[in-house]
Amino acid sequence: MGRDKEAGMFETAEVGQKVSKAEFAKAEPQLRARLLEAQRQLREAKFPVIVIVSGVEAAGKSEVVNRLCEWLDARGIRSVAFWDESDEERERPRHWRFWRRLPPAGTIGILFGSWYTNPIVQRAFRESGRTAYHAELTQITMLERTLTDGGALLVKLWFHISKKEQARRLEKTLRKQKRKLTPWEKRFNKMYNRFAKVSEEAIRATDTGNAPWHIVDAKDARHRDLITGQLLLKTIEQKLSARAAKTKAEKPESEKAERPAHGRRTILDTVNASARLTVEQYERELAELQSRLNKLTWKAWQKKRSSVALFEGWDAAGKGGAIRRVAASTDARLIQVIPVAAPTDEERAQHYLWRFWRHLPRAGYMTIYDRSWYGRVLVERVEGFATPEEWGRAFGEINAFEEQLSEHGICLAKFWLHITPEEQLRRFEERQRLAHKRHKITEEDWRNRKQWGAYEEAVDEMVARTSTANAPWTLVAANDKRHGRVTVLRTLCEALEKNLDKN
Repeated sequence: MGRDKEAGMFETAEVGQKVSKAEFAKAEPQLRARLLEAQRQLREAKFPVIVIVSGVEAAGKSEVVNRLCEWLDARGIRSVAFWDESDEERERPRHWRFWRRLPPAGTIGILFGSWYTNPIVQRAFRESGRTAYHAELTQITMLERTLTDGGALLVKLWFHISKKEQARRLEKTLRKQKRKLTPWEKRFNKMYNRFAKVSEEAIRATDTGNAPWHIVDAKDARHRDLITGQLLLKTIEQKLSARAAKTKAEKPESEKAERPAHGRRTILDTVNASARLTVEQYERELAELQSRLNKLTWKAWQKKRSSVALFEGWDAAGKGGAIRRVAASTDARLIQVIPVAAPTDEERAQHYLWRFWRHLPRAGYMTIYDRSWYGRVLVERVEGFATPEEWGRAFGEINAFEEQLSEHGICLAKFWLHITPEEQLRRFEERQRLAHKRHKITEEDWRNRKQWGAYEEAVDEMVARTSTANAPWTLVAANDKRHGRVTVLRTLCEALEKNLDKN
């Protein structure tokens, strides 16, 4: 390409390489066969491949996507085009639209447009400042680290052509279609240098070891397509090889032993287990708080402010009862309760945060999670369903997730319902004794009780590492159910009021 002062790192990308029809015809069958074999192995290895297709306007990105879809088995590939945001997407945190379209394990997802598109366009058109732009790039780096740490392979492709080549292609398109440049095309064409500079900043800031960028010379279509196929093949084969080596090196873990109680004071010891309410106090405060919450949820709906409440706690601590009192305070049209149990096959094929992202509420609505993403650092930690490396990095992933919710204006309330071991035993025995409550008690509840010390230690670390200014934990004294329910309602009202007072 011409030596453009603002082209920077892209100067080396376009070297004018060409592939003849004969060379392409010779290379294509073998490349396609190897891609299909890698795709077959991918299904067995069960990790997702996310291909990001970005680059200069008129670089032939659509043609590349079509070629990949032609070469690969359609049953294991899905291409997603991100154009204008819908109202549904604008009403949620910016990464929601991408999380919900991520490919499941064992498949390939091609993202035509991605989390890079809007930040680059807005910065190029000076709709966002430098500080905001780099904050966005930091969020992107964190997102990509979360995905790759979760097992995904991220292949980021930037297709590049020179300013001169872009103008030539646009002119050719106009002649063929017998039309003039649209205002959008004129703007892109005129601001080529600006886009090159902004894009280079994005690539340099997010070119990491776990998610490197690949710049593809797109001047010659056949060269572009072959290079793309070869890059995809190489990265998948490298990932397959690395996973195979890791599996071979790993030794089977011995049977997990129960962890003894740690014997030290934890944050749960600060909860006043003796807190009580009389029946009269409870009925008076319940009516007042439910009325208050009803008015606040309608005010939040009018102001388009979403809210999320999550409930964690000991078995039999009264989460269900507290949630029912919240739901009873709110118009059923405004609230959704998501009970979280063991992940389904569909959910196991995704990153553990995926099933929580997908249920985030639209503007003005409330979602309640009956257990939540904190399962990764609680039950999955204690029961050994997650490795120490997995649950250890989950604290940072969860904080980043909740930070996005807060930045979007979502009111986030987090409750841990605490009861003593003695109260839990009393409730367990009551459930076994009463026929109408017997369905609530299982062998798993008794088994979990034996690991009280391990769970107490996990809760202590969870609260210490994830109670932030925008997403604090509320530890609810729930030995007395009436006190617990009123505490939840009052805290939720106060959180909504604080959120609604913001500009």
